[in-house]
Amino acid sequence: MTTPETVVRVLAEPARLRAFAAVVLGAGTLADVAAASGLKVKDAGTALRKLREAGLVEGDPARPADLKPLAATLTESVPADGLAPFVRGDKLISLPVAFERRRKILEHVASKAFVPQTYYEEQEINERLQAWCDGGEVDHVTIRRYLVDFGLLERGGGLYQAQPLPI
Repeated sequence: MTTPETVVRVLAEPARLRAFAAVVLGAGTLADVAAASGLKVKDAGTALRKLREAGLVEGDPARPADLKPLAATLTESVPADGLAPFVRGDKLISLPVAFERRRKILEHVASKAFVPQTYYEEQEINERLQAWCDGGEVDHVTIRRYLVDFGLLERGGGLYQAQPLPI
């Protein structure tokens, strides 16, 4: 499935970006893409393969994939309460540097991942946080540590307890 993160990762490589631009502008064959992008045929072929794998290009001759469904998911999955670009749906993309924004993001994750006043073993904490961190820039261990540091989880006796969020 093509995600916004996939699009950014794939197009972050200059050769793929040039090849994609060539396809968008009408180049369909490998030779046309190479000529329009200024890439060697081998590099254009590699770029087209990666673009196809990512779901950005389809068919032969190559044409841009329909990204309208992906664009529609952006408005559905971006929180309206200022959590973007750090949270998308039930995925933590990154953490802000600013203390208050970081706290807000961690409170959001804690409210979705845990039930207040409930005890969890470390393995379950890790599993729940790994699901949130999959594909993002932050690992579950860091998030667990921050949740404890911010008082959103309390640790003791081998268990963690989710704390009620401030009102």
